[in-house]
Amino acid sequence: MTAAAIQVKGIEKSYKDLHVLRGVDFEVAPGSIFALLGSNGAGKTTMVKILSTLLKADAGAAAVEGFDVAAESLQVRQSISLTGQFAAVDEVLSGKENLILVAKLRHLKNPGEIADDLLAQFSLTEAASRKVATYSGGMRRRLDIAMSLIGDPKVIFLDEPTTGLDPEARLEVWQIVKNLAHQGTTVLLTTQYLDEAEQLADRIAILHEGRIIANGTLAELKQLLPPAKIEYVEKQPSLEDIFLSLVGTGTGTGAGVQAGSNESVKDRS
Repeated sequence: MTAAAIQVKGIEKSYKDLHVLRGVDFEVAPGSIFALLGSNGAGKTTMVKILSTLLKADAGAAAVEGFDVAAESLQVRQSISLTGQFAAVDEVLSGKENLILVAKLRHLKNPGEIADDLLAQFSLTEAASRKVATYSGGMRRRLDIAMSLIGDPKVIFLDEPTTGLDPEARLEVWQIVKNLAHQGTTVLLTTQYLDEAEQLADRIAILHEGRIIANGTLAELKQLLPPAKIEYVEKQPSLEDIFLSLVGTGTGTGAGVQAGSNESVKDRS
């Protein structure tokens, strides 16, 4: 049986009298997308900081790719990449220069070739020579994730990657995350958006007041509620449906929206 890419057992973390993590346990399978879902202050970012060796836990143990995050921090850092809530890009440099800089810092050969490949992969080739200060929020986030992939990390942590993005940019990031997992990268995603976890994650852990209160696939989590009953209701298009239909992206749920259509939908009692 394949070992877990991420293992967390009994992790605790406090700041004086504030108990942020209270015995957190979970595992992430290799090549999967694992969503850590919770509201602001639930402890999601603290958990990511511990796993990425930026913060030491008070108790418990954690391992990434088989390396203990406390005792083998160097090996952990060589195996991971971290993308925070806000794009960590240099606005003075161009998109290509940002990528080349990271490749050189990682002492990789052919940094220019690496940059060109990633620019093409993330649909940024036309903007390669432009300063990042001129990029939209979605372009900056795509560049940020591209930078995090330099060196082919086996595990990537995405801490609320769509914060502040418009609907189109969110869908772009979602597709990037799906592609990462398809290519075999293990993704741990923190989010406070329910639809984001539902769309992306193979497994979802709900973190509440420092504890995991539920952990499973979407189907397994749905079993925690009473069975659904069928009702006939009038379904109006959501604002996202309207927006995506009008801007003509051809992606997401916006294609073929018809206002005022009637259909049978499932609604929980």
